[in-house]
Amino acid sequence: MAYKILVVDDEKLIVKGIKFSLEQDGMEVDVAYDGEEALNFIKTEEHDLVVLDVMLPKMDGLEVCQQTRGFSQVPIIMLTAKDEDMDKIMGLEYGADDYMTKPFNILELKARIKAILRRSVKKSDAQKLQQKKAVKIRNIELQIESRRVFIDEKEVNLTAKEFDILQLLMENQGRVYSRDSLLKKIWGSEYPGDARTVDVHVRRLREKIETNPSEPEFIFTKWGVGYYFN
Repeated sequence: MAYKILVVDDEKLIVKGIKFSLEQDGMEVDVAYDGEEALNFIKTEEHDLVVLDVMLPKMDGLEVCQQTRGFSQVPIIMLTAKDEDMDKIMGLEYGADDYMTKPFNILELKARIKAILRRSVKKSDAQKLQQKKAVKIRNIELQIESRRVFIDEKEVNLTAKEFDILQLLMENQGRVYSRDSLLKKIWGSEYPGDARTVDVHVRRLREKIETNPSEPEFIFTKWGVGYYFN
């Protein structure tokens, strides 16, 4: 299993060093150099952990962390150039899982990343064992094991891919998924089709679950980004 890490820092040499070191350990690494870019990555892509600098252009790391906690529990390690207790406390208060003070030893950073990933995997496995057999939001109910969908207690017939899309969006409501991300998650990374496949399935799904598909109440489009469940 290749872990996917997002590294966020406006100092490109630091980003380059962390990226190289993590890739040497077989991890996939995305990079961002400001807070807005980082938040967009977190909203549209799946990462196993985020390494996040406090001092960033456009939006500081604390704000990114706080907003992230509104829709995701992805583990976050904060990086700060200041060796002050208040910065550490603020990072943890805003939802960070750990912090490191610059300058740091890359081996220690990797050790902390791996420790958090191990804990995260155990927590994820425990959550899967306790996963609910149904997801219900407003008048839509998904019965996971039987793969049936009910709206106002009336069954709606969905194709397998339509069900998979709806389940993913409902279980992660508010999170925006890019078309490419949905294509990889639902069809698999080896699927030869393009993002238009996603648009067609979402359109058909809306026709089945929305009262007025042109003015959706459930599946919304984030223009230029992707889709999300409200």
